[in-house]
Amino acid sequence: MEVLYGVHPVEEALKAGRRRFDHVIVASERDDDRLSRLVSACRLAGVRVRQEAREQLTQVAGTAAHQGVVAFVHGQPSLSIEDLFTAPISQSAQPEARLVLALDGVEDPQNLGALLRVADGAGVDGIVLTERRAAPLSPVAVKASAGASEHLRIARVVNLVRALEDLKRHNLWIIGLDERGTSDYDQFDFTGDCVLVLGREGAGLHDLVSRTCDHLLRIPMAGGVSSLNVSAAGAVVLYEAFRQRRLKAGRAVGSGSIGAAKASKPKAQKGLGS
Repeated sequence: MEVLYGVHPVEEALKAGRRRFDHVIVASERDDDRLSRLVSACRLAGVRVRQEAREQLTQVAGTAAHQGVVAFVHGQPSLSIEDLFTAPISQSAQPEARLVLALDGVEDPQNLGALLRVADGAGVDGIVLTERRAAPLSPVAVKASAGASEHLRIARVVNLVRALEDLKRHNLWIIGLDERGTSDYDQFDFTGDCVLVLGREGAGLHDLVSRTCDHLLRIPMAGGVSSLNVSAAGAVVLYEAFRQRRLKAGRAVGSGSIGAAKASKPKAQKGLGS
């Protein structure tokens, strides 16, 4: 049994429907419309709800930041790397290009949660996390994601390099973000099948992970600091990818053919990794 706390994480877990709820406890001291709507949603879903003193919720959650809501849930189904590239990407007859986010040892649960929130907003199809020397998908990370983690397909792998090689064999470009990169991120074509790899706080990508990438990109910096925090950097690049994909989809609709838009991919980018 796992614990989720906070209004957003519990709401989103209910909406996503991937977890089986045991019960939810709410603070008896809190009485407002938002909590009432959440309690109604729980009861509509057949989830037991009971009231407890706020101090009891703090003890169970291990933090006072629970917002008066704590849920006891079963863990999400474990996904493998194969699940990410074999799952249908789109319900449409013409599937969209895949965008996967891989994290190379991000250790701060706040950064992990922030990246998952951005990934959900930017339309990422799957997440690859390492099982060791990385932040777990803890209640802290789930809350930092504002519940976005409940909607994402997340695979845990022991060996990130092997996972990236598997994805590469399924025709996804492996794109690392690193201050040592040779190209600016906004000059790259993200409209094809690709994996964005982000490294550890402070240290960046491991050398072997870096060498596995087809291409390394950088974010140009105008100030005295050489790089951004990993969650900020991830937001910058993921939303550039999202912008490009939206633009391409608009062009495809205007031309009446997604295939025609794919054919216009810049030749310089098609050669990366070859």
